[in-house]
Amino acid sequence: MRRHLAAAATAAASLTLLLAPGVRAADASAANPYERGPAPTRASVEALRGPYAVSQTTVSSLAATGFGGGTVYYPTSTADGTFGAVVISPGFTAYQSSIAWLGPRLASQGFVVFTIDTLTTLDQPDSRGRQLLAALDHLTQRSAVRGRIDAGRLAVMGHSMGGGGALEAAKSRPSLKAAVPLTGWNTDKTWPEITTPTLVVGADGDTVAPVATHSEPFYESLPGSLDKAYLELNGATHFTPNTSNTTIAKYSVAWLKRFVDDDTRYEQFLCPLPRPDLTIEEYRGSCPLGS
Repeated sequence: MRRHLAAAATAAASLTLLLAPGVRAADASAANPYERGPAPTRASVEALRGPYAVSQTTVSSLAATGFGGGTVYYPTSTADGTFGAVVISPGFTAYQSSIAWLGPRLASQGFVVFTIDTLTTLDQPDSRGRQLLAALDHLTQRSAVRGRIDAGRLAVMGHSMGGGGALEAAKSRPSLKAAVPLTGWNTDKTWPEITTPTLVVGADGDTVAPVATHSEPFYESLPGSLDKAYLELNGATHFTPNTSNTTIAKYSVAWLKRFVDDDTRYEQFLCPLPRPDLTIEEYRGSCPLGS
């Protein structure tokens, strides 16, 4: 009888896989149900586009509550199930167009990405932090693509005051899986309350938010027990994140994959710590990750 029951269970499992072609063998094994896409290579994380075709939809400011609307970029296919999501804020006096390049680039790697406009272009970091969270709530609760998102796997990013806002959002909502401030600006220099894995990106030539008074103290003030990293771009300015940049994309993808998707296949790009090169002035971080 036990042999018959075991055989029936095996057949049922096989039938389930046949009927659900979007479920990959790795997912079925439950080794990591959040892995999305093929095994990464250096070429794949540096590519202008990842393995997923991307669609997009606009959220009007009239349909938005607590932020200024924006554009959602998402993997077109639903075969792999739901995806983690990230909301990105622009900086002071800027619009979503200034960080739009990150939308399709990150979405094509297997994320739902929301580049937003803020309520006004003059909003300060604390306001931008609240707006990032409001946009996440819209994305997961009211957006047209909410069914494609795993609401338990969310992250924030931002440039300049938007980067300062990403720190504010992570402080306010510890359930976030990752934060990536890009040449961030904030009058608050210390963030010991943050428990969200954080990748701080600075620029060696930044005169608006110099690393010595912004990105470096941000990073150093994060708890020593936290998964954190500091990437200082070489030959870069405060506005480098406003145009397509392979180094920013590579390490943002690796960080989001590692902590939003819990995908340890991407840890190879973060540990051992990357060495200085033509695009990296300095890299600091905690390795091993997730310990």
